[in-house]
Amino acid sequence: MSIRINKGALEGVCREIIETILLCLPNAFKGTVYQIGGPPDIIAERVTSGIFDEEKQAISWGLPERSGYNFPGKRWMDYRDQPERPLEAMAWCVERQKSWTAEDPGKDARSIRLQMDGNLEDFHHMEPVLIRKKDLFTNNHNQLEYPKGFDGKLLWQDSEYVVAAIIKIHFKPDTILIGGPETRLIKRLSRAFGTELLSYQLREESLEAMRHLAQDKLDSCNILADSLRNAITKSALIFSLIKVELGFLRAQWEGVLFERTNHWNEKQEAIISLDRLLKKTGKITGEPVDELMAIQRKFLDFSLPPKQGEVWVRRQIESRWAQLLEKLPPGDTISNGVNKAQEQLKRSLYLGKDPKLLASYDLMPDVLKKEWVDLIYNDAEGIDFKNLNRIIEILGDLFLNLPFQEKSRKSLLHLKTLLEIMDQLENSTNVVLKQLLNGRSNGQTVYDTLQSRANGRT
Repeated sequence: MSIRINKGALEGVCREIIETILLCLPNAFKGTVYQIGGPPDIIAERVTSGIFDEEKQAISWGLPERSGYNFPGKRWMDYRDQPERPLEAMAWCVERQKSWTAEDPGKDARSIRLQMDGNLEDFHHMEPVLIRKKDLFTNNHNQLEYPKGFDGKLLWQDSEYVVAAIIKIHFKPDTILIGGPETRLIKRLSRAFGTELLSYQLREESLEAMRHLAQDKLDSCNILADSLRNAITKSALIFSLIKVELGFLRAQWEGVLFERTNHWNEKQEAIISLDRLLKKTGKITGEPVDELMAIQRKFLDFSLPPKQGEVWVRRQIESRWAQLLEKLPPGDTISNGVNKAQEQLKRSLYLGKDPKLLASYDLMPDVLKKEWVDLIYNDAEGIDFKNLNRIIEILGDLFLNLPFQEKSRKSLLHLKTLLEIMDQLENSTNVVLKQLLNGRSNGQTVYDTLQSRANGRT
C-alpha cells in the first residue's frame, strides 16, 4: 500500500476531510474518498462515503452502493483507459494526476453509467491527492515496479508524485464549473489531506519505535502528535480558506461598485495591454512568452489586499518583464507602455477603496461603507477575530447587496468555528510541550493536567 494506516484511523481522517469540504461548500451534498494503493497493482478502493441531509445538519456514513470500487477494490489493469472499454474518470485522475469535473453530466465522456446504461450521474468533481514519492517511499521509490498505461508508458514515470487517494464531491445541479472557485478550494484541501495522511503514517512508524518507552511518555507523545497534526495542518488550512473567502468578497464588492459607478475594470484592461505588448516583445526577441502571459492572466483570478497585491506584482510580473526588456534593442519604445500598464495594474488594487468611487456609491450609509472597506482591504497577515466577527455581521446587512453575500457569510461562520476549535487544540499542545520540557509536576501526568484544565481545576 502507498499509505500504511490502520483501517479505523484511515476511515476517520477520510470522514474529516469529507465533512470539512461539505461544510465549506454550501452546494456540495455528498463526498467519497478512494484510497489508491501502491505499485504495482495501484488498487483503487472506496474507503467511505458521506451524504448530508436536506437541512445539512447531519451526515450519513457508509458504502451503501454496489460498486467495483468497494472492497477489495479495482486493480489498475481493470480501470485504466484502453480500447473497447468505457472511459473512467478514476483512470484519468490516477494516470494523469489531474482533476476531473462533470459540469455537464449529459456530456460527461468518462461517466460509466452514461456509457453503459444511459443513466446520468450527478454534477461532481474528482481530485487526486498527491504525495511526493521521496516522502512516501523514502530512499527506494526509484526501485518500485510501476504498471504501464495502454500506450506502454510507465505510470507516473515523469512525475515526482504518486496518487495516494481520490476525493469525489457531488454538487447540486449547475453549481460546479471546471476551474471554478469550488474546484480550487477542493484542490487546496486535497493538498492538506495528503499532508495529513502522511502525518498519520509517520505517527504510526514513530509509535513502533517508541513502544519500549514508559506509558506516561507514550501518552504525552500521542497527545502532542495529535494536537500538532490538527492545530498546525488544519489551522494553516483554515487561515488560507478564510483569506480565499475574503478575496472572493473583495471581488464581489468591486464588481457591484464598478457596476454602480460605471467604472471600467482597470485590472483587466492592464492585463490585456501587457499581453499585447508581450506578444510584440516575443516577436522581436524570439523569447518564449507563454509563462509570463499565464502568470499575468492568473493574476486576474486573485483579489489580494493592496499591499500584498503590489508585492505579488513586483515579484511575479515586474521582475520577469525587467529581464525581458533588457533583451530589447536600444531605442525600443515598448518599455514605456509596459511601465504604464504595470502602474495601472497596481493602481487597480486600490480601486475598491477609492474615495471618489465610494462617494458615488449611494446604496450604503457612509459610515457602514467606510467600515466595510477598511475591514475587507486590511493588509494584516493574520486573522483578527474581532474584525472577522464584524465582517460576518455586516454580511447579514441588506444594504451590502453582494451577489453571493449569504453564501460568503455562512462559509466564514463555519470557518471561524473551526478556527476556534483549532485554537483550543493549540492551547493543549502548549500544555504538552511544557510537561515534556519540564517533566511531571506534583506527580501529574500530561493527561491529568489536561483533564484538570478541562474541568476548571487549574
